[in-house]
Amino acid sequence: MRSASPLPAASDLRESVLKVGIDPFWAPLAMLVTQDLALPLQFRERIVLNPEHLPMSGPVLLAPTHRARWDALMLPMAAGRRVTGRDCRFMVTTTEMKGVQGWFLQRLGCFPVDQGRPSMTTLRFAIDLLAAGQQLVMFPEGQIKRQDQPIKLHPGLVRLAQLAQRRGVTVPVIPVGLGYSQAPPRPLSRAALCFGAPLRVPDSSDRAAGRQFNEQLAERMHAAEQAARAAVGRPLQSF
Repeated sequence: MRSASPLPAASDLRESVLKVGIDPFWAPLAMLVTQDLALPLQFRERIVLNPEHLPMSGPVLLAPTHRARWDALMLPMAAGRRVTGRDCRFMVTTTEMKGVQGWFLQRLGCFPVDQGRPSMTTLRFAIDLLAAGQQLVMFPEGQIKRQDQPIKLHPGLVRLAQLAQRRGVTVPVIPVGLGYSQAPPRPLSRAALCFGAPLRVPDSSDRAAGRQFNEQLAERMHAAEQAARAAVGRPLQSF
């Protein structure tokens, strides 16, 4: 009799160590509250641009701009269970996983990452999820940037994608831009999300290749954000 694959067992162990997992009660309730109540009350119009760039199956790594806490609600609306049949697994900062907020985020399948020095447990768990064909969300800027300024990215996302490729998991990286008609977003304002064309991480794992990819990703994220901002009538200048 053949033994079971070690991958699910290893993934379950890492999920247990990180104390994360999608709760069958809280996750559907959160989807109902956020997508059917919170978002419609906050934004009179919610626009999704270029949805054809979002893969409906297979591993995917979403790389969105981060301008407001509403970003984390807009992404599941545009790419979550109701659209793709799967959840957005967010990689969030370690500080966001503390207290009551952290307790709730854990039950929605979010897990912590230090983008400056990500732990191997976190990276391996993320690769396990990608190998299982799930979609991950990582804000590569690291934190909310409320002012219009050039996009600067941490190396965590490209490192994760390169490690996944070395495990035989090819992961398309989707640049995502979010835009709001007002800053900060106010009730009954407008919001837009734009998907960019998928990018492939270079096979080379040297730092120069990683920096070059990050520059390309930042350019595509900026272009997607410009499209989103134009859609809500608040143009974003080029940098």
